[in-house]
Amino acid sequence: MAIISFKCPNCGGELIFDPATQKYKCEYCNSLFTQEELDAMKPMQGEEPEAAAQERAAQAAAEAAAGEKAETGQTVGEQEREPEGEAVYYSCPSCGAEIVTDATTAATFCYYCHNPVVLGKRLEGSYLPNKIIPFEIGREDAEKKFLDFVSKKKYVPKAFFNKKQIESMTGVYFPYWVYDVELEGKMQGDARSVRMWTTGNTQYTETKYYAVEREGDVSLRNLTENALKKANVKLTSGVMPYAYDKMKDFHMGYLSGFLAERRDIEQNAVQGKMQHTMRESAEKLMRDTISGYNSVSVKNMFFAPKKEIWSYVLLPVWTITYKGRDGKVYYYSMNGQNGNICGDLPVDRPRLALTSILTALGILVFGLLGGYFLW
Repeated sequence: MAIISFKCPNCGGELIFDPATQKYKCEYCNSLFTQEELDAMKPMQGEEPEAAAQERAAQAAAEAAAGEKAETGQTVGEQEREPEGEAVYYSCPSCGAEIVTDATTAATFCYYCHNPVVLGKRLEGSYLPNKIIPFEIGREDAEKKFLDFVSKKKYVPKAFFNKKQIESMTGVYFPYWVYDVELEGKMQGDARSVRMWTTGNTQYTETKYYAVEREGDVSLRNLTENALKKANVKLTSGVMPYAYDKMKDFHMGYLSGFLAERRDIEQNAVQGKMQHTMRESAEKLMRDTISGYNSVSVKNMFFAPKKEIWSYVLLPVWTITYKGRDGKVYYYSMNGQNGNICGDLPVDRPRLALTSILTALGILVFGLLGGYFLW
C-alpha cells in the first residue's frame, strides 16, 4: 500500500492544506505553496516493511482471482474492496510507526509523530473522487465557532467543551454522490378558479374548470446523497447545503492535515432514491409555473432524463463526539466550508434538576412573602 506525505522543499517538513490561505503550509518553516506548485512536486511515497514482495504476491493472487471470478460475474470493483470492519495496518513514512485504520479511511495522522499521511491506493481507480470542496474554516475558527455555539446553550455539561474535548475536534472529508440531470417533462392537470360575490341578500359562487398543460426542459443540479455506511446521516445531511460552485478537481494534497473517508456505498445503491428526489423536484418546479387558480390537481406527469452526470465528491466537516453519563454518544458537526451547525447536545441533568428546584423554591418564597404583605 503506497503511503503518501507531501514534503516541504525548503526544510523537508510535512505540508498540510491550510483553509485560511487555501494553500499548502509547512508548520516547521511556515512556507506556503499553491496547488500548481504542489502539482510540480513529486510526493514522497513509502512502502510498508516487506510490503513490496507482499504486494506483488497479492497482486498476482488478485489477478488470478479476477480470472476465476469473472466467470461467475463478479466485477473487479468487488474484488478490490477490503473487508469491512477489519483493522488494516500501515507504516508511517516519517517515523515507521504502525498506523491502524479501518477499510474506508483514506487520510489520517500518525499517532506517534502526528504527521499527516494519505493512503494513496484507497483513492485510486474507481475510488478516485471527481471533485472536492476544500476546507475553508481552519481549526482555530472551528473551535471558536463551537464555543460560541455551546455557550448559548443552557445546561450543557462542562466536560463537553473542556480543553481536552475541544482538542478532539476532527476535520473529516466525507464521501457523497452528487447528481446533475437535465430532463424533458410534460404535465397535464385540472385547475379550478372560484369567484364569490354578494348581491343584496343573495351570495353567488362561480366555479370555472380548466385543463392545464406544461411541457419543457428542467435542469437540476447538485442533488446529494451520503456514500458512507458508518456516517451519521442526520449530521452529514444536517450541515447542508454547500456552495457547489466552489468545487475543485480532486488532488490528494487537499487531504493532508485532515482525515478522509472512502465511499462504501455505490451509485446503484442510491440511484433509486436520487431519481425519486429528481422527480419530486422537477414536478414542484413545473407546478410552480402554474398560477392564477385556486387549486390545481395533476393527472399525468412524465419526465425523461436527457443528460445525467454522477460525481463522487468529498465534502468537509468538523466533528466532535461525546459520551454522556447516560452512556449515549452525542455528535456535533459543522460544515467546513460555511459553518452550518448540526448537533445533539448532552444535558447536565443534575444541574437542570437543581435549577428547577431553586426556581420552584423562589416562586414559593415569593408567593409567601407576597401573601404576607397583602395581609
